[in-house]
Amino acid sequence: MSTESLRIVWIYPDLLSTYGDRGNMLILAHRAQRRGLPVEMYEVRSDQPVPSSADIYLIGGGEDGPQALAAQRLLGDGGLHRAVAQGSVVFAVCAGYQLLGSSFYAKGARCAGLDLLDLSSDRGPSRAVGELAGPIDPRLGLPPLSGFENHGGRTHLGSGVFPLARVSTGVGNDGASEGAWHGKLLGTYSHGPALARNPALADLLLRWAVGARELPPLDDSWSDRLRSERAAAVAAAARQ
Repeated sequence: MSTESLRIVWIYPDLLSTYGDRGNMLILAHRAQRRGLPVEMYEVRSDQPVPSSADIYLIGGGEDGPQALAAQRLLGDGGLHRAVAQGSVVFAVCAGYQLLGSSFYAKGARCAGLDLLDLSSDRGPSRAVGELAGPIDPRLGLPPLSGFENHGGRTHLGSGVFPLARVSTGVGNDGASEGAWHGKLLGTYSHGPALARNPALADLLLRWAVGARELPPLDDSWSDRLRSERAAAVAAAARQ
């Protein structure tokens, strides 16, 4: 692989960092480094400008107030929009996922999103908490999604995006679909952290970032054991 460093930016860890979402950055860096690709990791706080020249941008989950503040600052900053226009990869989880759409609700008020994906979010009738699983869009060529969700939102997809997965366990967007993707932008309600439980998804983001059709395989025995344990737990709960 190339000796040029892969640049990963974690956006606003001081506002959006719940349920171990920092782990997504660590997983990406680890999987890239095991393949001989140098990595530079940057944590950009909400009082700092977002660089527009990185390869992968990560946005995590957060509470209503920090989510609304993050939207305001990202809209005012413009760095993420410039990065997307230049072809960078964006992976967003939960509140970060909602931020990518046209609007979301925080503390009962409708807030403007970043309008990077054709979707909008509002409040659901109940909070979605628990395991989240389902088959991923076959165009992405990935094994089923495995994760944990904890959110009160419901997300409505427009015609300009594709669902990341169909829901077999949990709620996701609306009980039928989970997450969304278009181009090199991908959002999900899956915590866990998501990329620890879905290493093939991490590799997809890496392939998008470096422009590779394939990556050298890694030993994912531990991730496979975790995924199998979670699948067995979900199946056991369904039988009760």
